[in-house]
Amino acid sequence: MKFSNGYWLPRDGWTVERARQIQSVGVVDDGRAIEVFAPVRSVETRGDVLNTGAFTVRYRAVAPGVLRVDIVRWRGRVGTGPALPLSLPADYRGEIEEDGTSVTLRAEDLTVTVRRSGGWEASFASAGRHLTSSLERSVGLAIDPRGTRYTFEQLGMAPGERIHGMGERFGAFTKNGQSVDIWNEDGGTSSEQAYKNVPLYLSTAGYGVLVLDPGDVSFEVASEAVSRAQFSVRGDHLAYLLIDGPTGKDVLERYTAITGRPPAVPAWSYGLWLTTSFTTSYDEQTVTSFVDGMAARGLPLSVFHFDCFWMRGFHWTDFVWDPDTFPDPRGMLARLKARGLRICVWINPYIAQRSRLWDEGARRGYLLRTEDGGIWQTDMWQAGMSLVDFTNPQAVAWYQNELRAVLDMGVDCFKTDFGERVPVTGVRWSDGADPVGMHNMYSYLYNRTVFEVLREARGEGEAVLFARSATVGGQSFPVHWGGDCESTFASMGETLRGGLSLAMSGFGYWSHDIGGFEGTPDPGVFKRWLAFGLLSSHSRLHGSDSVRVPWAFDEEAVEVTRTFTHLKMRLMPYLGGAARDVREHGTPIMRPMVLEFPGDRGTWDLDTQYMLGPDLLVAPVFTSTGDVDVYLPEGEWTSLLTGRTVRGPRWVHEVHGFSSLPLYARGGAILPLGSVEDRPDYDWADGVTLRLFAPADGRTTTVVVPASDAGVGAQDARFLVTRTGEEVRIESDSGRPWAVEVGGARTECPAGTTSCVIALGTEGETA
Repeated sequence: MKFSNGYWLPRDGWTVERARQIQSVGVVDDGRAIEVFAPVRSVETRGDVLNTGAFTVRYRAVAPGVLRVDIVRWRGRVGTGPALPLSLPADYRGEIEEDGTSVTLRAEDLTVTVRRSGGWEASFASAGRHLTSSLERSVGLAIDPRGTRYTFEQLGMAPGERIHGMGERFGAFTKNGQSVDIWNEDGGTSSEQAYKNVPLYLSTAGYGVLVLDPGDVSFEVASEAVSRAQFSVRGDHLAYLLIDGPTGKDVLERYTAITGRPPAVPAWSYGLWLTTSFTTSYDEQTVTSFVDGMAARGLPLSVFHFDCFWMRGFHWTDFVWDPDTFPDPRGMLARLKARGLRICVWINPYIAQRSRLWDEGARRGYLLRTEDGGIWQTDMWQAGMSLVDFTNPQAVAWYQNELRAVLDMGVDCFKTDFGERVPVTGVRWSDGADPVGMHNMYSYLYNRTVFEVLREARGEGEAVLFARSATVGGQSFPVHWGGDCESTFASMGETLRGGLSLAMSGFGYWSHDIGGFEGTPDPGVFKRWLAFGLLSSHSRLHGSDSVRVPWAFDEEAVEVTRTFTHLKMRLMPYLGGAARDVREHGTPIMRPMVLEFPGDRGTWDLDTQYMLGPDLLVAPVFTSTGDVDVYLPEGEWTSLLTGRTVRGPRWVHEVHGFSSLPLYARGGAILPLGSVEDRPDYDWADGVTLRLFAPADGRTTTVVVPASDAGVGAQDARFLVTRTGEEVRIESDSGRPWAVEVGGARTECPAGTTSCVIALGTEGETA
């Protein structure tokens, strides 16, 4: 939200007051914090204290490398929550250093320094390196013509500095020059609206900012003030965390430690998902024909998903299979599962008036109430529908019991659709939470409710859902998909940009509707999207009013599906290792180039390619002709599909057929490839091939190949790879067969092989 008319004047009809003078600085909170008292005008005489507002700004070290900033104008205006899901060490305290001119608070390397007097300024640094500053005119209160109050902060930006993140955003990946409102909406992928909004941004200057407000945080990134990043909230209290880097990965590691780290997801979830699509007509015979068709064409399928119409129209959500379409749902699920498939079904948090659950929910207080004590209802989506009030623990238990009954029938996971259409006026939540704050946080409570049941029923590491809406902390309940996109190349690009921004906001896993959701893609779009989708962490064929089985497009689409599904299944040992980084460090599987190469300014604005894990570069093709430009950072890069080697940094123009795209391994990579290509849930270390790309001389690299399930398991295999001159030595504790490929030569290592020595360009000797 913009408050200014140019740089000097407020908007017409608005009042804007800013911290002008540091009147006093004190050490408070038992020596844990520093507090600054800053009037909105200079106080030179006694008379200046009259009719003068003032800000109280408190800085506290709350975790290693994390500072909390609270800007307060009127303390009596206390919010009613909900609070963001933060986990901070209760006993952490920083260090305070004082001298005659300034006070500095330290949280490990991260510091904030405030002068004892003079004009307003607070400076943040890390290990002596300047990060940003809150400068003159940065801290303020704006009041609109109706008397609504907004507190804001502006942090300075250096020339060339870039800002990324803020949840799922479908516009340009770099947020400079953009106005961003943190407000979940069901708006598709072609506008400024987004399903997943996170008030977090990462700066290429080496820090991150998380605004501690669940509601409608507004960002102006080098827009209103072109050399500053501004954020504002409604009311008299603005709190934020400044999170140290120095890299984006470091920021995300600290951020996810505070807000929740994505857990492991089951190995089977990485396989191909196929759905009924949304409004298509389907029954068991239709579903079986899809499954049979995939099997007959050698297309590996891991999950089958039933979308909305597994239930009767006007009844969503009642968790009852449509008896006319599915007379034997339990038997049908058993027959599908006997073929090795997992089952997903669609749900949402809305209860239609015709649902068997509506009367019970209304009677027991499980549905969102209006201020006058009635039940909130709308005809948008389903006739007379209401929302489950997830702030009521009894409503949570009620909803979870319904989910357990569906799981008991043989369902393995849920697609948690919607969660964005949440009213903010005229409603009262069970726990008294502020309706504006609940708008975004509803998605967190909804997905947490479902994920808890899955974890309880299936066990740690086996729970997975397919979620559309999210906010801070939502990364703890994976997987998320990109929402309702059009079936065009342009929308394919929008989708990728949304995924890259979401990755910069702490989300470790991500998927999207291959081919697009709205409309039917032409075969070219579908085939290009297949390669992109099957080189994402999770892969789903889904659409709105047409099916997405590959043979519905052409026979080449079948071949493209087969090629990239087989490739992804063989990549499972590699993806399993990348998933371990998600769980242990908060580093996403699909990584924006700037996250992996923060020192290369050529990556800072890239939003048409990404790193899949640490070592594979993927550049989706957004043209029917196959023309694509790809940027390769410094070093040697080898095409995984053609063997072509290119040295960066440079841009490369390529032309690819539908069964190909730029897929490069970086020099020094050791890529573990599995021995199975028809399913994702196998022993990834059994028969693994280590493919070496330009190993560095004199360097020893440790490669851990998880046995299964995204790094969870006691049978991991460890390899030590050392190059000395023209010789490479590999030592292993695997006990299972393995192989090595380097320089075009392949060496087989039978079970029990503990070491292998390879002269580059020749077959090696094993021991």
